[in-house]
Amino acid sequence: MTTRANPLTVLLTDPRGGRLGLGLPPGSLVTETNDGAWPEPLLWVADGVAAPGTWAEYSSARDVGLQPVLLQGESGGEEWWDGGLDRGMMSDPGDHHAEEVLKDFWESAASETEENEDDEDAGETIAPFTRSWPGIASPGRVPADPDTTAADVANALVGDSLESPRLALVPVGRSADLPAAIGWSGPVNFESDVARLCAVLRSWEDRFGVRVVALSHARLDLSVAAPPRTLAEALAVAAEHFAFCPDNIWQGYESIRVYAEEALVGNAHWTFWWD
Repeated sequence: MTTRANPLTVLLTDPRGGRLGLGLPPGSLVTETNDGAWPEPLLWVADGVAAPGTWAEYSSARDVGLQPVLLQGESGGEEWWDGGLDRGMMSDPGDHHAEEVLKDFWESAASETEENEDDEDAGETIAPFTRSWPGIASPGRVPADPDTTAADVANALVGDSLESPRLALVPVGRSADLPAAIGWSGPVNFESDVARLCAVLRSWEDRFGVRVVALSHARLDLSVAAPPRTLAEALAVAAEHFAFCPDNIWQGYESIRVYAEEALVGNAHWTFWWD
């Protein structure tokens, strides 16, 4: 990831971010120790629970190089982002090609699926595809504004599936790089170098207007400004989702086709969860 001045260092002496034009509520910095033993802020996290409208209120932080994201904590105990982030495990998303990453993931997941299927069910999980990588999906059509869509999805999450989410700000140039930039390890049992997943997120950002909206211990929520509109389009995207996060199909839907029909057509919110 490109090295640039970290705007969060301003908050070390200006906790409300007045010099950045932010007017932040009470919060704290999550830092790492670099080779020089100086604390390097990874992100700022609000002390209070995010309310509907919080995302939109602080979305202007992007103008000073800070990407907003909602963090979902664990019930009880220390929050996963306190001592649970390791940026040193990550490469640079720019070092990876999205289609090569997806092809590698697809072949591994399709092979494992085939090994675990009964003879009578052979091929049904990944139908209409085969073990051969089907290629990437075409870009979405007539996108809405990605940042407006992100705010809408954030509001829906705050009011529904996220319990006591906290607003965080991350010093990174594009939303797709955010998980690797903070050293998030949610998919560690699937892929320890999250930068490879971020390369895919970059591609989705370009093709579908995706934004990273929320991170939990092992869950990723994205907004989608240009989701697939037909089943045929959704199937092509579903193949990428299966490669990116096989658990979405293995543990939630009986097949890629059902997943495409029920979770993707017209849906501006994509969720991934790794076991």
